[in-house]
Amino acid sequence: MANLFAPLIIGIGGTARAGSTSERAVRVALEAAERMGARTKMFDGPFLLKLPHYAPHQTERTPEEQEFVAAARECHGIIVGSPGYHGSISGPIKNALDLLEDMNQDDRVYIDGCAMGTIVTAYGWLACGTTMVTLRSIAHAIRAWPTPYGAALNATTPLFDKEGKSIDPKTESQLAIVAEQVVDFARWRHAGQAAKAD
Repeated sequence: MANLFAPLIIGIGGTARAGSTSERAVRVALEAAERMGARTKMFDGPFLLKLPHYAPHQTERTPEEQEFVAAARECHGIIVGSPGYHGSISGPIKNALDLLEDMNQDDRVYIDGCAMGTIVTAYGWLACGTTMVTLRSIAHAIRAWPTPYGAALNATTPLFDKEGKSIDPKTESQLAIVAEQVVDFARWRHAGQAAKAD
C-alpha cells in the first residue's frame, strides 16, 4: 500500500454518552479504512456536544468549529454514524453537518466529490431505515456521493465489547464495506484528477 494514495477520511458519530454504539461503529469503520492505508480523524459525541448550535448569521467560530470545518475542507471522504432518534438523525449529528454551510463559497463547495458512508444504529429496524434515508438525503444536499452500501445496525443486542471492538462478525463486515467504498471512491477520484492534470 506504500504507493497508494492515502486519503483523509473523517468520521462523525456518537451521542452524549461517550463510547455509544454509533460512536463505536464509526471508529470500527475508520479502523478498517486505516487498514486500507487511509488517514483518519474522528469527531465523536463528546466533541460534537462542544459545537454551539449552528447560526449562519454568526461569523465567529469556536476553536472546535474551526477544527471541524478545517478537517472537512481537507478530507477526501466522510463516514457519518447516527443513532435513530424518533425516526431520524440526532441533533448533534445534524448540527455538525449544518456547520458545513461555512463551506458554501469554497472552491470545493461543501464536500463536493467526496463519498459519504452512512451508518445507523437504532433499537429497531424501522428507525434504521428512516434514519438512513435522512443521511442519504443530506449527503446529496452537501454534494457528497452516498455510498451504495449503508450499514444499518440493530442495537437491541450487544454489538461491541467494553473496549469498543466488534463482537459480531456481520456487523464488522458491514462497517468494513462502508469504509472500503469510501476509500475506494477517494482513490478513484484522485486517480481521475491526476489523469486530467497529465
